[in-house]
Amino acid sequence: MFETLTEKLQKTFRKLRGQGKLTERNMREGLREVRLALLEADVNYKVAKEFVEDVERAALGKRVFDSVTPAQQLIKIVHDELIKVMGDKKSEIRLASSPPTVLMLVGLHGSGKTTTAGKLAKMYRSKGHSPVVVAADVYRPAAIEQLKIVAEQAGAAFFSRTGTVSPITICRQAVEEAKRDRHDLVVLDTAGRLHIDEQLMTELRNIKQAIKPHEILFVADAMTGQDAVKAAATFHGNLELTGVVLTKMDGDARGGAALSVRRTAGCPIKLVGVGEKLDAIEPFHPDRMASRILGMGDVVSLVEKAQSSIDDDEARRLEEKLRKQQFNLEDFVDQLRRLRSMGPIEQVVSMIPGMARMKGIQPDERDLVRVEAIISSMTLQERRHPKMVDGSRRRRIARGSGTTVQEVNALLKQFGQVKKMMKSLSKLGKVRRAGALSPFKL
Repeated sequence: MFETLTEKLQKTFRKLRGQGKLTERNMREGLREVRLALLEADVNYKVAKEFVEDVERAALGKRVFDSVTPAQQLIKIVHDELIKVMGDKKSEIRLASSPPTVLMLVGLHGSGKTTTAGKLAKMYRSKGHSPVVVAADVYRPAAIEQLKIVAEQAGAAFFSRTGTVSPITICRQAVEEAKRDRHDLVVLDTAGRLHIDEQLMTELRNIKQAIKPHEILFVADAMTGQDAVKAAATFHGNLELTGVVLTKMDGDARGGAALSVRRTAGCPIKLVGVGEKLDAIEPFHPDRMASRILGMGDVVSLVEKAQSSIDDDEARRLEEKLRKQQFNLEDFVDQLRRLRSMGPIEQVVSMIPGMARMKGIQPDERDLVRVEAIISSMTLQERRHPKMVDGSRRRRIARGSGTTVQEVNALLKQFGQVKKMMKSLSKLGKVRRAGALSPFKL
């Protein structure tokens, strides 16, 4: 996510680090590079131009402290302006005071509306809501069956009608049935098109008028860049969107859509899809995203992910084992699995401050699979007492896991380092609620 833009911005800031102080000349040279980086990241031309002007205005009006380098000063200003471009603060989905809340999903074919409907249902179900997803796309072949499967995976109720029933009638009946069955959230998966046409817009306007949804969310594929932004602007002009859901953000190395949509389309990004699984959806935080774009990590999101993967009882148990020096390879592989459950390893590691600048040490998902295979090839006694793993045992473990003796040796050495690090953390009282992050040493 934002990999290309992050690299280019960091290159620009590195050039400024050699300067003694921030002057109008070196600042403008730096901003020229920033503007070029934004354009190459597929940011809208007008947005990039206004962004650079805003940064320049802010930089010239700032007092430069002697203790701050030109690069640090410009990074701070660019960070603040990135937050403004993306919306200042998190924009949340509004829930109705009198249920059910109706969320209407709109967008073009292939943008990810159906999957997003399932993700929303699963997200709100985990918060104690009772969602129902509605198949309002009666045109696309197998659309109803696809949504039914997604609803089952999300653990949500499903509503559809067959025959010649119109999408407006389907949506109206779905809301009425939701009220009867006490569902407090209705997600309408409407029809899309390969291209915007008047027939589609008329249908969507009619559904809006008949149902009066609480949120009209435009689902956009982030990887299509400015095409997604232009489509969002057109939909907004016809439907008055309340927000945007950007899908496939995990595959978008440029980030142009995320940086352009607020100013160009005129509506906030509310959620982002960061993977194919139904739990791979996150609220959009402009401040956290700005930090990630600048390679500063996203510690808050990282901690939230860690907290969701380990409960208080588990944290206390881990802390107790560390204090008594009983942390073994069974605990290690358990923490490794928790780390993998937090999402793709590259995505998790990108949230650690400074990791974006460190080349050649990004962990590979296959490395974690290999570590788990090695530990799984050990006996229960070996996992609980790693010191007993001698040369002959290491050769047997290597054969059983399809690895080499050198890889087994490396794992045991790394485990010793992790154990030492965790012991130090426990003395400082920092293990509680951080247990799920232990395998980062790998």
